[in-house]
Amino acid sequence: MHKIFFPACLLAATLAAQEKPALDQILERLAKLELENATLKGEVGQLRQDLDTLRGSPPKPLLEERVTINERRIDEQSQTKVESAERFPIHIRGTLLANLFHNGPYSGGLDTPTTASRTAGRSAAGLAFRQSILGLEYSGPKTLWGGRISGSIMMDFFDGAAELSNTPPVRMRTANLGLHWATRSIDFSLDKPLFSLRDPSSFSYVGVSPLTNSGNLWRWQQQIRFEQGFGSAVTGVRAQVAVSQTTEDTNVPATSTLALERRRPGVQGRLAFFHKLDDQRSIEFAPAFHFSSSHAGGVSIPSNLFSIDWMANPSSRVQFTGTFFTGQNLGQFGASRQGFTARSNGTLIPVHGKGGWAQLSFPLQQRITLNLFGGIHDHRNADLAANGVSSNHTGATNLMFRIAPNVFVTIEALQMRTQYLDVGTRKNNRYDLSIAYLF
Repeated sequence: MHKIFFPACLLAATLAAQEKPALDQILERLAKLELENATLKGEVGQLRQDLDTLRGSPPKPLLEERVTINERRIDEQSQTKVESAERFPIHIRGTLLANLFHNGPYSGGLDTPTTASRTAGRSAAGLAFRQSILGLEYSGPKTLWGGRISGSIMMDFFDGAAELSNTPPVRMRTANLGLHWATRSIDFSLDKPLFSLRDPSSFSYVGVSPLTNSGNLWRWQQQIRFEQGFGSAVTGVRAQVAVSQTTEDTNVPATSTLALERRRPGVQGRLAFFHKLDDQRSIEFAPAFHFSSSHAGGVSIPSNLFSIDWMANPSSRVQFTGTFFTGQNLGQFGASRQGFTARSNGTLIPVHGKGGWAQLSFPLQQRITLNLFGGIHDHRNADLAANGVSSNHTGATNLMFRIAPNVFVTIEALQMRTQYLDVGTRKNNRYDLSIAYLF
């Protein structure tokens, strides 16, 4: 027994003596690797700082604020998520909007006038909630050829000319049911026309788009859209085409006795070119077109339009957006009710017009943005009736204060100038204080 034990102990001691230098070497290598890793982390951190400086990244307080906003949005989504019978996630979306407004004497008795009226009335002020928006959004799982189904429906309470004392009506604004792949999509929509996708920034005009009748052709239409993207996420082109359904009963005065076909098919297209300078700066411009015809009194009146819209923010301190158009018979797109007129001999002719709008936005601070915008719709006088609207101009400015991640307070001043062929120019001022909670 002893003869076996002592040789075994001697062998173990010998092996331990041999393994100790090897263990020391391993520990020494690990220490070197930790030191090298610490050095590399410091170099990577410095490179990221240099890269952020070159890109003009936002300051740390702004980044922290964005993180806070995202965290609150995640919390809100968990609180507002509902499941359909098929267990698709459905989210409640919308805006609770309060407008405290004052209109001048040429408002025509409307809460949100879009032209100055012919005759003066009384100045009016009020508090309205009818421009609040409520809607649902959902996104389904992958389906045909790897695409995803999504949809939305948005409603408001804006129908009528003024705030109602009883229960206000619910009105559908927009709706969408679409199938989307990586570079293409098809959508069945009730939305703005393809040639006028952008809007100025305003909480004063939500029931109708800002600068309605002054260069913003906005009226929502039923349409089937197809979109195909080309290029990369940095530089590329989006080709869009749509078959639309026009709303012709907004194209002529409500007093007209013409036999009018209320709905007509149309074709629209848009080609958007874009380039991203970095994560915050980009440039985009898009030519577009529309073709359709109106049927009234047994006559076909052509409606066509060419437009170009743009968005450019070459600096983090300014953004320039807008749209320009020219065409004929455009009353069905939310312009004045004079898409076409009747001559004394009964002939119906389209009213030619041109116009557009533009906006400059200046982020003064992290929570304050100044917006300056204006627009014009100018009709060709020779095409108008004797009491027609020759042109309509609107100019406005507002300050938007974000007092919380999802809460805005906006002060806006606006003036519209409407020129009538028979009575000349009329002016109307509007002042608005808006409080909006986005959810």
